[in-house]
Amino acid sequence: MAALVPEPECRLCPRLVRYRRANAAAHPDWHNAPVASFGPQDARLLIVGLAPGLRGANRTGRPFTGDFAGELLYPTIAAFGFGSGPFAARADDGFRMIGARVTNAVRCVPPENKPTTAEINICNQFLKAELAAMADLQAILALGLVAHRAVLRALDLVAARYPFAHGKICELPSGLLLADSYHCSRYNTNTGRLTEQMFHGVFAELRQRLTS
Repeated sequence: MAALVPEPECRLCPRLVRYRRANAAAHPDWHNAPVASFGPQDARLLIVGLAPGLRGANRTGRPFTGDFAGELLYPTIAAFGFGSGPFAARADDGFRMIGARVTNAVRCVPPENKPTTAEINICNQFLKAELAAMADLQAILALGLVAHRAVLRALDLVAARYPFAHGKICELPSGLLLADSYHCSRYNTNTGRLTEQMFHGVFAELRQRLTS
């Protein structure tokens, strides 16, 4: 089986390697390595984000943990029965996923939270392996356009046939559901592009589709 996460000293993307090493020198107590997925491999739902945040997953070692996006994502996950336990923005907070898994399109932190197209494509092999390993997968939630396109690439589907739209859920040829949401970043919530109500709406629809 192909690897689900890059090696700790992955050298596939030179720019990300330089950035990771610089962060390790400045913050040697941080994770500073590719970030593995969080949640059971037999999950029915896979949530795909963009990339680890510098002071979020790159620091804590768990997707969406330690930055603003996680403060919206994990309570929402719990509110709709996809997780439970205390969320304290630490990898050891005791929060657990229930029938859901969280990952990123790019596994290493990029400068300014902006991976290049080449980096997204190089890292796509790990998302492809992740999807292939999840035998019970029924739905994928893409947080943002980059994640949406990365999922389609990993499934060998043409992106132009499946345009991104917040709140949209489409059935792919394999029978998988692909749901879209704007990314739960501070920028999107502060500007009103994504509200808690909008975000909850996507999860509510997925919850209904996965239990029907």
